[in-house]
Amino acid sequence: MSKILVVDDEAIITMQLEKRLRLMGYTVAGMAASGEDAVDKARSLIPDLVLMDIVMPGTMDGIEAAKIITGELDIPVVFITAYADDTIIGKAKNVRPYGYIVKPFTELQIKAAIEVALFRKATELEEQKLKKPVQETILPGTEAGLPTGEDLAYLDLPEIKTVLLKDIFTDIVLFLYTDQVAKDQIFKFSLEEGIKKGGRNLFAYFQSTLQKYFPKEIMKKELYTHRIKRNEVFALLPILEKCTESLLDAGTPDSLQILLDFSETEEFDDILAIRKLLLLKKEAGLPVSGIIALNIGKIDHTLIKTLAEGISKIIVSTGKDTTLSFAHHTFPAESVSVVPQSTIDDVIKKSLEPVVLSLLDKPISGYDIVHEIHNRYKVFIPQARVYTILHDLQEDGCLEIRVAGKSKLYCPTEKGKKHIGQKLNDFKLVFQHILVGGSGTNAGVNNKKV
Repeated sequence: MSKILVVDDEAIITMQLEKRLRLMGYTVAGMAASGEDAVDKARSLIPDLVLMDIVMPGTMDGIEAAKIITGELDIPVVFITAYADDTIIGKAKNVRPYGYIVKPFTELQIKAAIEVALFRKATELEEQKLKKPVQETILPGTEAGLPTGEDLAYLDLPEIKTVLLKDIFTDIVLFLYTDQVAKDQIFKFSLEEGIKKGGRNLFAYFQSTLQKYFPKEIMKKELYTHRIKRNEVFALLPILEKCTESLLDAGTPDSLQILLDFSETEEFDDILAIRKLLLLKKEAGLPVSGIIALNIGKIDHTLIKTLAEGISKIIVSTGKDTTLSFAHHTFPAESVSVVPQSTIDDVIKKSLEPVVLSLLDKPISGYDIVHEIHNRYKVFIPQARVYTILHDLQEDGCLEIRVAGKSKLYCPTEKGKKHIGQKLNDFKLVFQHILVGGSGTNAGVNNKKV
């Protein structure tokens, strides 16, 4: 959840922004009413982004504050101001802001500016990491520029590992995370895949904004949601008991997919009771599967060990050096494997067409495809490459464009659905042929408990 610092000398504006940002799912790290205060709070709070007014009282305006914050802390700044004359815009451009919003603004404008700014910053950081040369340290007594074998020590750069997971709804998966992990994209994808599979889906959470993505599914009762209140984790037990017992009734959905997110862990005994219930139901032959997610920031290793007993698939994600990738239903991975992120980059960039085709199972914009590829695989793709594929499909009559607000959504035609299905099947057969033909049936499969 991204942390945002709000800077504006008008109390009404800051209050409105705070409320809107929280509803959007962001964390408001703090608020400031002057340039000086903004710099101090940015240094102490280290937010992910700053929403900055320009004209404020004091000796330092928003532009000067932004210059310090971006230069010293490398934190992106988006200006929100009532001033849009050429002089001020020219000064603002000198500090390279990540956005410029003119008051009055709408919630959609704020949301779009924040997401684009965060996406741009993430892109820059990734590019810097890829371009960063291996650092060299010259040991004492060695002449600079003349390395001689053991006299030169290389600082190893951390390598990002990607965990590839097969269909998450074939077993109970324990997902252990920390506050630093952006879990919403993982949860959103797992809910989408569970709904595609059919059956009954239950999403229980302490705090989440994911419900807004599934209004139709919730209305059709394809997805049930339950907010877990503090000191009421035990209330989830009878709900799960009822859901699992109903699977035995004739005419009911034949499976239950769960996503239980315990971001608060004070009621650990109740969480253990829920885990025990689910495992017992599964051992009894009931088709129960899905994710039990837990914030491990506040519990020790002995409690983690107790929680993990009886669960075969365990994933731990503790920071930016670990990426999770749930296989799309058209390209299932083999069990649980770990590969370098660089391999993911190569495969996605060189085989972009099947990746784009796999995302066209619903109306979607070109920008959202680029964003989805980044969120799911942590790979940055130029928009031009994606739009070239979409344009060719449209020219062939496989896609039609629908307008939703200011967005152009690409939707498969009946011809397109057949074409996409056939293409994806062709790609799958070719990949299987290459892998099996080159290295044997089990090539590259590295089963691990992670």
